[in-house]
Amino acid sequence: MSALYHPTVARLTYRALLGRRRAMILFLLPALLVAISLAVRLLTGVDDSTANSLLGGFAIATMVPLIGVIAGTGAIGPEIDDGSVIYLLAKPVKRPTIIFTKLVVAIGVTVAFSAVPTLLAGFILNGNAHNMAVGYAVAAAVASVCYSAIFLLLGTVTRHAVVVGLVYALVWEAFFGSLVAGARALSVQQWSLAIAQKITDETVTSDMGLTASVILLIVVTAAATWYAGHKMRSLTLAGEE
Repeated sequence: MSALYHPTVARLTYRALLGRRRAMILFLLPALLVAISLAVRLLTGVDDSTANSLLGGFAIATMVPLIGVIAGTGAIGPEIDDGSVIYLLAKPVKRPTIIFTKLVVAIGVTVAFSAVPTLLAGFILNGNAHNMAVGYAVAAAVASVCYSAIFLLLGTVTRHAVVVGLVYALVWEAFFGSLVAGARALSVQQWSLAIAQKITDETVTSDMGLTASVILLIVVTAAATWYAGHKMRSLTLAGEE
């Protein structure tokens, strides 16, 4: 693990991600989820259907991918945009170590700002009836890993990573992934919901089977991480030239 994780790179990445401006954006969506959950609980009491709709429709479909965009692209994108990544690449740190370290940081930030608030909101809404709070929190955590890898990759391949990521999160995941049947098979949202479905004894539903979803989550995360490392090596060569 020490060969793949570099504490100095991690510290610099955390500092970049949790700077004042980005931290405010990261806090906004979780705070909104918790505030809405409190208001719903006070106004309507315990309602499993409402809890399911809010946690699935807002937390998993919108909040998690948006936070993934901020953390995943923010872990590497700004350094590439301003050219400071060349100074990082000049250090005696292996390129896969840089990518893996930044991925770990992005995952940690995304999980903290998505899975934890989702768990809290679930307990507020229905007290974890049917394991709904835990199921959605686990789904958020699993999705956070995959989203972090995807958006970290985007940060290495395009200078418009945030725009592309937002289109993916808001159009594909929040809209097509929720409404269009054929698109659901290619949705991280649906893959993660398959795990929540198992935990909640099918109170939460997904169009994807559990085995296929787990395989796809692993394959996409691994492939995105590998290709990000490959692109990082390309950046090194470009910088040296």
